[in-house]
Amino acid sequence: MHRTTVMLPEALKRAAQAHASRRGISLGELLRESLEQRLKDQPPDRSRDPLFLDRAIHADAGPTDTAEHHDDYLYDDSSA
Repeated sequence: MHRTTVMLPEALKRAAQAHASRRGISLGELLRESLEQRLKDQPPDRSRDPLFLDRAIHADAGPTDTAEHHDDYLYDDSSA
């Protein structure tokens, strides 16, 4: 582990220390748990995903009604 200094507003620090104390854990452990949970809840960053960077497939945002009309987009044979 690496030591890190974090600046917190006094009220937030007191509330976090009280919460950690009630749970019987250190403030550091509470901060680690909180950061891990927050980062886990973030949507994945697809800005560098090769699948989504393929402009031949993803030239624009695509249709906005895909959920409603997915069968039409997948199975419509308009060339017949």
